[in-house]
Amino acid sequence: MTEAAAPTTPTAAEGAPPAPPEINWAVLLLGFAGMVIGQFMAILDIQIVAASLPQIQAGIGASADEISWIQTAYLIPEVVMIPLSGYLSRLWGTQKVFLASCLGFLVMSVLVGLSSSIEMMIFFRALQGFVGGAMIPTVFAVAFTAFPPERRVTASVIMGLIVTLAPTVGPTLGGHLTEWLSWRWLFFINVFPGVVVLFLVGRYAHFDKGDPRLAKGFDWWGLGLMAAFLMSLQFVLEEGAKEDWFADDKILLLGVVAAVCGPAFVWRSLRYRNPIVELRAFGNRNFVVGVLMTFIVGAALFGGTFLLPLFLGRVREYSAAEVGTTMVVSGLAMFATGPLAGRLVRKVDARILMFVGFMLAAWGMWDAHAVTDQWGFWEFAGIQAMRGVGVMIAMIASQQVTMATLPPHMVKNASGLVNLARNVGGAFGLAILNTSLTQNTALHMVELTSAIDQTNAGVKGMIAGLAERFSGSIDPHAAAMKAIYGLLQRQATTLAFGDAFALLAVGCACAAFLTLLSQPVKPAASAASEVH
Repeated sequence: MTEAAAPTTPTAAEGAPPAPPEINWAVLLLGFAGMVIGQFMAILDIQIVAASLPQIQAGIGASADEISWIQTAYLIPEVVMIPLSGYLSRLWGTQKVFLASCLGFLVMSVLVGLSSSIEMMIFFRALQGFVGGAMIPTVFAVAFTAFPPERRVTASVIMGLIVTLAPTVGPTLGGHLTEWLSWRWLFFINVFPGVVVLFLVGRYAHFDKGDPRLAKGFDWWGLGLMAAFLMSLQFVLEEGAKEDWFADDKILLLGVVAAVCGPAFVWRSLRYRNPIVELRAFGNRNFVVGVLMTFIVGAALFGGTFLLPLFLGRVREYSAAEVGTTMVVSGLAMFATGPLAGRLVRKVDARILMFVGFMLAAWGMWDAHAVTDQWGFWEFAGIQAMRGVGVMIAMIASQQVTMATLPPHMVKNASGLVNLARNVGGAFGLAILNTSLTQNTALHMVELTSAIDQTNAGVKGMIAGLAERFSGSIDPHAAAMKAIYGLLQRQATTLAFGDAFALLAVGCACAAFLTLLSQPVKPAASAASEVH
């Protein structure tokens, strides 16, 4: 007992609880701020082109089929880097990985903006997505390792704002930039904030050091299997709806590749001594539930951001700037809800917050199922606000559930898996919604055309009136029938969008009830006090 009591002996030093390290808050916050700006850029660039694809198509002379690859080419390589970034951060250190990612992202942004052909643009866009992908999950890892437990919720709120706001304001910013300057500035705009990121991260983000020993026995087979699985899966989800799914040989082949390489990658990761991605975090029940909820949040977030601009452009024929202005409501709602969600997660069981968040999002999406071809800014404002509030609350709560109970050594890999789940969830959501739109538009068109009786006096009168209106054309009757077909197509498309909004609402409602199956989650403030 004498030795144990002596303050100068090694035994005493080892037995006493270690004092928490002194935190230089100015350095920590400046370094974290730089990383957050970089994360915002990387996520923003997924959707910044959404409202400006017609202008880009005209600018580089691309076909309608080719132009969709501007988004696809960014997303497919990005899903490989997101889980890989955890390993690279442990190998080289977070700061070096982030700086390399940001510098590569800036160079590729400039090259994409200078592209003169669709082939050149797709190539540099793919590289931009790959190198920029490391900026997304590394911020999550820092938030849950560098900050003390009582401040992690604040960091989590900031990340939640970035993850939800960036894809929401992307079409808004992109639409206005295209009208004010040109579509090339969608990519050139990254340069100034990118320089700020390089300075802040290079100067202040000394959060950890790498472990060069991890380079020995690098799992090249694991990397190959992971890349083949994720890229094949992402391609199938992005392009499947356009190609009638497995009726297309390429989609079928890549579907088989994903089905084979996915289980092989999991087996390799569990068996190899130094795997690319540590899957042991899935032994934590709350992590599994959190990843599942994050997957659904991704579907709700990207699904809503996908449907509304598409409706406004396809049915209402809005310009890029008009689409952007209409979309801003959702972003404002998320921004206003973030601080409130942060306070709530400190006081309320995160399961309850996830339930409430998903139900609010479901309510907003369900209201949109009654959409008509006359809906515009004001009709969508309340729906977007409801969805924005719900998605933000669900996002903050799911982050707390997912990461709060993991030991620190698992956080870097786990952050990659969480971000991957959100991106793949978004891809699944878009694939399902795209398929729903295609099939239901055709179905409603058949229903509408079959309901029209051309012998009806009212229908005859409408055709005659339209024919008279097109009397100056070569075939007035054919012109009248074409106009009627256009009206029916517009109505069928509108009804299909209503079905897609309803589908998204049902998915969010199901997610709300699934959250009740998870284990009770203590409020963040209680969990933090227990740590101390």
